[in-house]
This record gives sequence, C-alpha cells and structure tokens, in this order.
Amino acid sequence: MYDVSLPHPYLLFLGDTTEPGYAKTAFGLRDWAPQRCTGEFSCPGATVTTGLPFLTPAQAHAAGARALVIGVANAGGFIPPAWVAALVDAMHAGLDLIGGMHMRLRDIPELRDVAAQLGRRLIDVREPPARIPIATGRPRTGRRLLTLGTDCALGKKYTALALTNAFHKRSHDATFRATGQTGILIAGGGIPMDAVVADFAAGAAEILSPDAAPSHWDIIEGQGSLMHPAYAGVSLALLHGSQPDVIVVCHEPGRERVLGHPEFKVPGVREIIELSLRLGSRTNPRIRCAGVSFNTAKLDAAEAARVIAAESERIGLPVADPMRGGEAFDRLVDACLA
Repeated sequence: MYDVSLPHPYLLFLGDTTEPGYAKTAFGLRDWAPQRCTGEFSCPGATVTTGLPFLTPAQAHAAGARALVIGVANAGGFIPPAWVAALVDAMHAGLDLIGGMHMRLRDIPELRDVAAQLGRRLIDVREPPARIPIATGRPRTGRRLLTLGTDCALGKKYTALALTNAFHKRSHDATFRATGQTGILIAGGGIPMDAVVADFAAGAAEILSPDAAPSHWDIIEGQGSLMHPAYAGVSLALLHGSQPDVIVVCHEPGRERVLGHPEFKVPGVREIIELSLRLGSRTNPRIRCAGVSFNTAKLDAAEAARVIAAESERIGLPVADPMRGGEAFDRLVDACLA
C-alpha cells in the first residue's frame, strides 16, 4: 500500500507476549508516533509493556482512541485464538482493528462477522499494492539512502527515521520510505516488502522511491540482512530496487548469533559493507557507505562511547548510535550528505 488513512489515536495491543523483541511494532509507535498512542492493552499472562497507561478498550475509546493496533509481530505472524475475544471486545467498545501480521484480520471468521455487524473496519497494513511491476534497473532522479543490517531487529527502521529527522533539521528535503508494518503505521504509507511476491520485490522498491527532484532524499527502511539464512532475499531486492547512493550499515555490538537462528554467527560490519557495495553497484555504480549505526541500548553511556570510537577508528568511517545523538551522530549525518 502507498498512502493509507488510518483511524487514530491508537490503543496498542500486546496480546499475551512475553518476548520484548516481538513487540517492536508497539515500541516503534510509542517512540516515533507518541501523539497517536493513547495507551496499551494486553491479555492475562503478558509480561511486555510499553510503559504507556493500561486501558481497557472502553476506557481507551472514552479517552479518544479510534483503533486498536496489534503491536506485536510473533514468529510466523499469526493471530492466536486466545487473542480473538479481546479483539472482539475492542470492536464492541467502538474501536476499529489494525493489523500488521501475515495472518489477515479479515480471514478470521469471528472478527469478520462482528465487524460486519457493528460496522467496524478491519485494516491490514501488510497488504502490498496491486500490479507491482518487475524491476527495470533504470536509473532514477533524486538521491537515496538505504539502511542495511548485519541481522534483523537491530535498528534499521530507527536509524532511517533518525536520519530523516536529522536531514529535516538541516533543511534538506527528505522522505522516510517505510517497508514494514511498523514503519507504515508511523509514516502513514509504504510497501510491506515481506508480503510482496519475490519476483516483484525489486520492482516494489523501485516504485517506493520514484523519480524525484535532484536534491530530494528518500530514506529507505531496510529489512532483514544480506547474510540472513531466511531473509536475505528481501534485503537484496531492496538494495537492487532502491538503487541507493548511500548506505548505512546497522549493527548491535555484542550480538554474536543471528536472532532466531543461533546456529549462524552474525557477520562482521566490514563483511556486510563490502558485500553491500559489491551487490549494490549492479544497479548504482556510485553507491558508497557513509558509516555505521550501532544499537548500544544494552551498554551504558561510557561503554557505548568507547565501543563507537574504537569501531570508527578500526573501519575508518563514522560510527554512531542515532538514539544517543551527539557529535558522533552529527559526523554520520555529515558523511551521508557529503
């Protein structure tokens, strides 16, 4: 989908989730679209929280919420039967439902029937646009930046959003291009790349970042990793289709094993930079790496600063944690715009 009109404010639904990594949709909305979030709601047994007020659907509706957003993306992207009663309650309280799972809300008979009875909307944002073309490889006007990762779930979306904000602060025309359900909910538009048929994925990346003014930047949210055992395909499609002039590689220091696939080691930053430039040059010979984004959430400030400085010296490129900002991040932004 491109531009979408979503009812908001949102009540963030956390299901019965106990793994924080599965709640990145809820955390992303809390961090990047707080003005759209009224509170959170979960089922018994849930241990994950965003820190927002806990509200029942009725309380949230009374406080102004207009939709319940499924804020988790579990392995397989399915909606467990144990969640259905809570989702039905939300519709009875006056809320539409917004989902970003692989399982469609409308494919659950009970939700479909209740929505029809009450006149509620079931909105699935993981729905690609119709008639996506096959990629052409044709060069396009404008400038593009793509975030790439050494693994999944380590900051590609946050880095793209932070860079977009930084470009705006420096008076550069820039657009965040969302490629996953959380980004689409934040931006109000985008294409869910993992729902696109493989042969058309690079074409989807092309239409996501079309011809633009020479000074305009598209900041494209990366997905997966080029060396991920399951999700390398979407990463390569984005790299070829978006034809980035600039890449920023994202990494979590200390993560040694691929998330969900512990039998595989996380590749090194240099390895991903070299591979990305070699593969990306197929559709953009001018591609370059501006630097590296570190997710240092598990480190204290002093250790984060030490690791960032050491890695920057080792690879000879700016390294920064966009969420910490500071001079290191300013240097990364300078390098992107150079």
